[in-house]
Amino acid sequence: MDLLEDIFTAYFDARKGKRNSANQLRFELNLEENLIALYREVKEHRYRVGRSICFMVDYPVKREVFAADFRDRIVHHLLFNHISPIFERTFINDCYSCRKGKGTLYGIKRLDKHIRSCSHNYTRDCYVLKLDLQGYFMNINRQVLFDSVRGTLEKYGYLEMPSGIHWEDSEEKELADYLLPLIIFNDPTQNCVRRGDISDWEGLPPSKSLFHSPPGHGLPIGNLTSQLFSNIYLTPFDNYVKRTLGVKYYGRYVDDFFLVHEDREVLKALIPKLRDYLWDTMNVRLHPKKIVLQHYSKGVEFLGAVVKPGRIYIQNRAKRKFASEMYYWEKDLGDNRAPPDHRFLIGMRASVNSYLGIMQHFCSHNIKKEVVGRCSNIFLYGYFCKGLEKYVLLKKWNTLSL
Repeated sequence: MDLLEDIFTAYFDARKGKRNSANQLRFELNLEENLIALYREVKEHRYRVGRSICFMVDYPVKREVFAADFRDRIVHHLLFNHISPIFERTFINDCYSCRKGKGTLYGIKRLDKHIRSCSHNYTRDCYVLKLDLQGYFMNINRQVLFDSVRGTLEKYGYLEMPSGIHWEDSEEKELADYLLPLIIFNDPTQNCVRRGDISDWEGLPPSKSLFHSPPGHGLPIGNLTSQLFSNIYLTPFDNYVKRTLGVKYYGRYVDDFFLVHEDREVLKALIPKLRDYLWDTMNVRLHPKKIVLQHYSKGVEFLGAVVKPGRIYIQNRAKRKFASEMYYWEKDLGDNRAPPDHRFLIGMRASVNSYLGIMQHFCSHNIKKEVVGRCSNIFLYGYFCKGLEKYVLLKKWNTLSL
């Protein structure tokens, strides 16, 4: 293992999507010096977790986020890159979050496939049970999580090593032994900077805030390691559903999961079993207001999509967000008498195409046609091609210098 090379790799992973953030730009000013310093801290076991920034987000739901310092993000990626391949062998296929080749779109397609299989291609009845966990990240027991992570590494870790090298004697084990307790047992509420007014937290249930978590519980939403650890923590539950309860059609994305079965009563009878297992073994509760049991033909909402027989739509919330975004750009172009600068147009193109790129995976042509049909100013600077799948700036605007 070349730790310095791995830290450079972790840096390039951490900066994806963060190139314009203040912390990343500050770190990049003296990039090599900062990376060498971080390398020495990790190698000599002097590294300590820094301060996080705590703030609230309102979309798609009100949520408390702890953003780690950029150098801490590099360490998160370093640890993730070393241990995630080991845990991949322990996850079921229908665990979708924070995994290469999976994600929300994969989860939506798997739900659609499960419904088609269970209903024999929509020729028989089948039902979908959707469940959610209440304040999941805030109630994760850190000691239980740490014991689970260490136990899995000891069980499977040596299988990932090259021939003749054992996990117990490797540098990977030394790195994991050092970094795991630092990251898992770190309480970001003890060393954070709050951004925004304290009133921003009004209306947020205590079960969704780390500031109200029981001692020794809770992981910060926003860290890469938290996403991995959340999958690890619920792996025993996944195995319980699939192997002990024998549910064939099951899938989970973080704390949202579904079960598909041809018998409504079977699904109904599973609810108390799932509730008891989660509480007794993990001290996690099912959300009492987010239990949905319905026939597949009604349209199942999952991960921002509505899965119906033979077709998949985006949720109304995403439709409204797309329409609002298009209205914003249209109005901004109309309010400015002077031609917009190149940076503005590039930002507009990126924003519009991000929505179009997501929507092309669903039955959304009529929605795009309706929203784009209400625009006029945006056509002064570009056009839509490939069946409204992409917005392209006109050449004279696309070649302007910054």
